[in-house]
Amino acid sequence: MISLPPVAPRVAKLTALGVGVALLATACGGTSTPSSTETKATTAAAGISCPAASASGAATTNATASGTVPAATTTTDTPLKLGSLLPTTGSLAFLGPPEIAGVNLGVQEVNSAGGVLGKPIEVVHRDSGDTKTDIATQSTTALLGSGVSAIIGAASSGVSKTVINQITGAGVVQFSPANTSPDFTAWDDKGLYWRTAPSDVLQGKVLGNYMATCGAQTVGMIVLNDAYGTGLAKNVKAAFESAGGKVVAEELFNTGDSQFSSQVDKVLAAKPDAIALITFDEAKSIIPLVTGKGVKPTQMFLVDGNTSDYSKDFQPGTLTGAHGTFPGTFANESFTKKLLQVDSALKDFTYGGESYDAVNLIALASEAAKSTKGVDIAKQLKAVSEGGEKCHDFPSCVTLLRNGKDIDYDGQSGPVTFSDAGDPTEAYIGIYEYTNDNKLKAVKSEFGKL
Repeated sequence: MISLPPVAPRVAKLTALGVGVALLATACGGTSTPSSTETKATTAAAGISCPAASASGAATTNATASGTVPAATTTTDTPLKLGSLLPTTGSLAFLGPPEIAGVNLGVQEVNSAGGVLGKPIEVVHRDSGDTKTDIATQSTTALLGSGVSAIIGAASSGVSKTVINQITGAGVVQFSPANTSPDFTAWDDKGLYWRTAPSDVLQGKVLGNYMATCGAQTVGMIVLNDAYGTGLAKNVKAAFESAGGKVVAEELFNTGDSQFSSQVDKVLAAKPDAIALITFDEAKSIIPLVTGKGVKPTQMFLVDGNTSDYSKDFQPGTLTGAHGTFPGTFANESFTKKLLQVDSALKDFTYGGESYDAVNLIALASEAAKSTKGVDIAKQLKAVSEGGEKCHDFPSCVTLLRNGKDIDYDGQSGPVTFSDAGDPTEAYIGIYEYTNDNKLKAVKSEFGKL
């Protein structure tokens, strides 16, 4: 049995993040304010001691419209039609249910408020699969053939790279709730690619610095060799080493690989204080290999591609004290109840808010453009995300628009506020801890600006 060495107690050196990350929000055990018994940090057997939860909090605003939504001042003969390109098969299939539920909830609320430009909006769902298959291309072809103005998806950055030119080349908006690769910021997308998930520049900096605050001085990484994995790893490494640490091992694997013993053995041979797993559901195979070598779960740090409910996959205690990150603030109870009404089988709500916000932003941009054409919608997406009167759902926002007001949509995923490149310029990154039943408990939420 191999156990990673304990790290010397120290105060981690933190650098001022280039993205301006500041701790604003915290939730423990599902509550917005921790009790006095929840302020003690859990100390790992191997010396990792992550910070205690802060008592400060920043709840997501959820004001809803009151009264009757005014009739559309401009109507359309062509209803707004959306497609979704989200995973129901493949290595990211666990992310599909909350994303699809978020889309469906958004569509329901828009149509309950009278729809867009006087007509109910339509949605067609298709599977994105993953990069091992050609499902995404086939689904995209079918969606474009059905006459959609915008496609919500894909979840995987690697998958989006296979279809972005096909979608934007057709004059259709591609709006991902989960793509985080920095590559899309400079993509030649004709102004048609947008996302509610922040670039991994932000998630990487948060995770790298968080591992340092937990006392790790050395880190080993097991990384998926695709746009998502290598991009996120680059930013994690930069942040961790800027905070005074050192990445002592970085082992890659490819999509479709099923054997990971070589990568695990090489990383453990470097004797890191902590291990970052930058993977998708390959984590289900990697985690038992790591813990089987004597690594404590408190030494493991996961990312949005694999921070999931593992209660049915591992024995109790397998992940107790492990941490994970993913973009977005914590889903509040009223919103999760709405998602559960759409899909009662949901186990978690990852990217549900981002998907819901995508629907609302597209619908509001269509209203602002007085058009259901993709190119017209794209020209208004930035405008409805910034500068005007704050609003938080379709009924309240469209009421303002129809009364001639400028709006600033702040949604379930956070304040959004797009850059010219279609990226959120400010966002939350949630940090989670695993409990004894291998489920997630919210620890803290960090807010950053790009």
